[in-house]
Amino acid sequence: MAEHQLVALAGVFVLGSLAQWIAWRLRLPSILLLLVFGFVAGPVTGLINPDELLGDLLFPVVSLSVAVILFEGSLSLQLVELREIGKVLGYLLTLGAGITWLLTTLAAYFVLGLEFHTSLLLGALLVVTGPTVIGPLLRQIRPIGRVGPIARWEGIVIDPVGAMLAVLVFEAEAAIQAARFDVATLDAASGLLGTVASGIFFGLLAGVVLEFVLTRHFVPDYLQSPVTLMFVFASFVASNLLKHESGLAAVTVMGVYLANRHAVPLRHILEFKENLTVVLVSSLFILLTARLDPMVMMDFGWRGLLFCLVMLLLVRPISVFFATLGSPLSWAERGFLAWLAPRGIVAAAVASVFAIRLGPEAGRGLVPATFLVIAVTVVVYGLTAFPLARRLGLAMADPQGVLIASAHAGARAMAHGLQEAGFPVLLVDTNHWNIQQARMEGLRTAPMNILSEQAVTDLDLGGIGRFLGMTSNDGVNSLAALRMADIFGRAEVYQLTPARKAEKQEEAAHHLRARFLFGPEVTYEVLDKKFAAGWRIKITKLTPEFDYAAFRAQYGDEALILFTCQNGQLTVRTSESKSVPAAGHKIIALVGPDGNSHA
Repeated sequence: MAEHQLVALAGVFVLGSLAQWIAWRLRLPSILLLLVFGFVAGPVTGLINPDELLGDLLFPVVSLSVAVILFEGSLSLQLVELREIGKVLGYLLTLGAGITWLLTTLAAYFVLGLEFHTSLLLGALLVVTGPTVIGPLLRQIRPIGRVGPIARWEGIVIDPVGAMLAVLVFEAEAAIQAARFDVATLDAASGLLGTVASGIFFGLLAGVVLEFVLTRHFVPDYLQSPVTLMFVFASFVASNLLKHESGLAAVTVMGVYLANRHAVPLRHILEFKENLTVVLVSSLFILLTARLDPMVMMDFGWRGLLFCLVMLLLVRPISVFFATLGSPLSWAERGFLAWLAPRGIVAAAVASVFAIRLGPEAGRGLVPATFLVIAVTVVVYGLTAFPLARRLGLAMADPQGVLIASAHAGARAMAHGLQEAGFPVLLVDTNHWNIQQARMEGLRTAPMNILSEQAVTDLDLGGIGRFLGMTSNDGVNSLAALRMADIFGRAEVYQLTPARKAEKQEEAAHHLRARFLFGPEVTYEVLDKKFAAGWRIKITKLTPEFDYAAFRAQYGDEALILFTCQNGQLTVRTSESKSVPAAGHKIIALVGPDGNSHA
């Protein structure tokens, strides 16, 4: 017995990690392989029986894991984004969620044939989308404009909303069964307000106290992550004890608060939470899928497929249409949002918890229906979202924007030149002063460590097609280039020439597949000295009358060509660049303090 439990427990982690690895190699949504592996390990082979393995601890473990996942996701939410998307997001989280709840309930009742109470509960659960699924899709698509931030915010904030709605349904049903029809509505309204208030109070309390502890250096670096996890668990449990299922709101509020308090050192916390979240998501999907009853799935038959089609073709489009009515979003942006609502781990976890509460008969069909929607939405959206975004003009097959690792004065000057030439730029830096200066200058920024997992998962890369490693640390530039090659491809990843470019270092750089920027002698120190001496960025358009030879005659051989562009295509100059810019090209160059513009 003990040996079997040991094998099963190890199998959860082994299968979860293996599914993530294979999905990465095959460039498939990891959730698909996790569902397959969990189903094979559970109902098919019987290798893993979660109820026997963890017993009464199963759902407390699931609840705490979901809390960590939501907290980690909420750390990527910047309130500054709400200036542009706040109104639309508010309607999606209220009116859109209400319409989704109503229509899903009707579909579950009339199509799947579930009991009305179960249908009402399923409708509340399927209000949520999936941040663990939407994040990878957005990284693949890199949508332009407002739809990326809207989808990311909705995917995280809607999860506690769905959980709270499920609690309201559960409590209202108890009141109705007790023939208290006159107070059921009042109970539901007061329950909602109490849940929201409890989540906000404990989330802010935990965030403020943790901020005080970290900024006053009461906790050493190596304990920052465990102490933060302690606060996450404490706020989650305390809020749940006061108002059931309000803990998800509490950890979300806590994460958003900390993410927007720039004095809080988040580097250690983010790195720890990112790794922990991958493990938790993998393990939870294996455990929860292993509990599925295949007979119930088979009982749905054609009705299950029809239900999923209703969710895809009617419920989501209708809810987005009414939630965005009168908004500044274009029809293309509305169409893309209407076709992006994959469900993920939160829906699966909360459905499993409530199925236990309802009992085997009343809750029959709740979990299989949820997992069916998860599987279908992940497959359909995963295969079609990117082609649709390109068709709608919200994603480019060859994006020309630039991601720059650094926001120092030189990087900011280059960013201004690129923006003036018509190319989107995103600056990433951990230096608060650099980020603040860049924002004051009107540049788009992201305050994070370029080497963190957050830089891969949470950056809004809409319109971005290449990476420039321009920090003062050559090792960081090389490692960042290696990571970004998986996103942008080897040909569009660049770094500044290392300060000491010995032969072995050149081989290492080649192995990392990064290309040296601008010239063989252009290091961070060289650029920094030039900008400090008053060198400036100049944009010059070459014509038959003012060709490249005239450019050199005007600015001298010392002028450093950084980029050239023609017909909307940007070319980054490297140490290997040999071509001579011709008439029709725009040159973005670094020229001496006495240079004049011929734009």
